[in-house]
Amino acid sequence: MEIILKQDVHNLGFKDDVVTVKNGYGRNYLIPQGLAILATPSAKKVLAENLKQRAFKEQHIIEEANKTAKALLALAVKIVAKVGAGDKLFGSVNNADVAAELAKAGHNIDKKFIAIAGNTIKRTGKYNAAIRLHREVVVDFPFEIVAEVVKTEAKPVEKPAEQPAQEVAEQPAEN
Repeated sequence: MEIILKQDVHNLGFKDDVVTVKNGYGRNYLIPQGLAILATPSAKKVLAENLKQRAFKEQHIIEEANKTAKALLALAVKIVAKVGAGDKLFGSVNNADVAAELAKAGHNIDKKFIAIAGNTIKRTGKYNAAIRLHREVVVDFPFEIVAEVVKTEAKPVEKPAEQPAQEVAEQPAEN
């Protein structure tokens, strides 16, 4: 069954793509959810006309995505995480953490557009994430995970005061 996607569908295609799916998937999920329409000859003609009209706007969006890509590649992002023995992290670093660091740097990118190989990182080191800014613009973004520096101050160990307990024991009981 050929359908035209009305929205981006993960692992299937992008908005306005004509894709072939199994009949049940199209009829029972994509079309009722409003994610797609049937790819009839008239719908394909309407789509072609809309794509021609959007070509100029699309070029401008691609140029903006390329500018953002250059700005991202100029960044040197270091994610600070707590580290245990060796270089193992307490917990893990994922696409949400990368998105938060990019937001601190002034680039608001949704975490669903950031893909890390293996989905989570559990060790310190240098890694790459694929950031999809547009269907035609994907950036291989390098970042580094570094250990958190813990400041420890040597405090003298104080012995607990035992005087108040003795004073309580010396007081006579009142009736």
